[in-house]
Amino acid sequence: MVSFLIRRFIKNPEDIGDPAVRSSYGMLCGGVGIFLNIFLFAIKCLAGIISGSISIMTDAFNNLSDAASSVVTLIGFRMADKKPDPEHPFGHGRIEYISGMIVSIMILIMAVELIRVSFGRILRPEPVETSLMVFGILILSILVKLYMYIYHHRIAARIQSSALQATAIDSVSDALDTLIVLICAVIARFTGLHLDGWAGLIVGLLIFRSGIMALQETISPLLGQPPEPGFIRTVEEIVRSHPMVMGMHDLIVHNYGPGRRFISFHAEISAEENIVAAHDMIDHIEREIKEKLGCETTIHLDPVEIDDPERREIKDKLEGIIGMHPEIRGFHDFRIVHEEGKTLIVFDVVVPGADRNTADALIDSLHREISYVTDNAYQAVISVEHAEVL
Repeated sequence: MVSFLIRRFIKNPEDIGDPAVRSSYGMLCGGVGIFLNIFLFAIKCLAGIISGSISIMTDAFNNLSDAASSVVTLIGFRMADKKPDPEHPFGHGRIEYISGMIVSIMILIMAVELIRVSFGRILRPEPVETSLMVFGILILSILVKLYMYIYHHRIAARIQSSALQATAIDSVSDALDTLIVLICAVIARFTGLHLDGWAGLIVGLLIFRSGIMALQETISPLLGQPPEPGFIRTVEEIVRSHPMVMGMHDLIVHNYGPGRRFISFHAEISAEENIVAAHDMIDHIEREIKEKLGCETTIHLDPVEIDDPERREIKDKLEGIIGMHPEIRGFHDFRIVHEEGKTLIVFDVVVPGADRNTADALIDSLHREISYVTDNAYQAVISVEHAEVL
């Protein structure tokens, strides 16, 4: 059904880099989710009234909260598609993350209430009536939720949406919840053992767990997280495909919502290169990244003296020193500066995960080793980067 709706209502569905196409996917998922969850709420309410089961009614109201969550998701995608304005020059893409966070919070609130009601039924158990119609409704609900998981998961992967992934996680959790309710209903029918309250409690706890997982999925991009390794490799491949570039480092990725990335980095070129040609190359790289990855890019040009014998000699010694420290992933921005009667060796080292004490100890060690191998002829100025960079 969703595949048909995609072909029917989304123009250029393969162009997922277009914010308008992403918004269409999100709104379509939201609309289908609202319809299916209201349908499930209605038939489960019917089953809950017939059976008198608190666990089935708990499951029904969970579907009602899912319908409300789909409304939030739909609104979030709609607002995220708004064009940049003077108050929000980088667009409104992060609203999608906020909508996912709201969905997660709604799931947690509903879970707490369901746990409370189910605990009351454990303390005051009541008999539950079961029938083939009730079993049929529960089985149908499981199948519908599994279908919702499949299409939410596939579209979330296609457009890289944390909000839809949160909904997919919730869908498969709902299917498991309903399966538990079904098992307890079957046990009650054939053994007379009333586990209705316990089933509702388990369902509530599972819903709470899925809410926590979904919340973690949506908060991370809001707080800021490192770019995906595959994205870094792609940027590196584009940049290093230009022979003039000797290296790159200090890659920074600013994420303003799905499809709205701004990146910056330093590109090293020989100081002997023509400055106009180097500038043209930088412009070309920025346009290429824009075309292939949809990112706005700012590149800082780092000239490197490659024909200086002194620089080559000191760099060779420094590479030997760095090689004795396995915690150092690399170094860059290496240069020799002559000023006020002294000579400085300036460079950055990359040490992922280093805390302040570790960084200070490493710098002290490098200072001693550099002084030793250069007979105290140079003073080192060292900066430690605490994240993996190119």
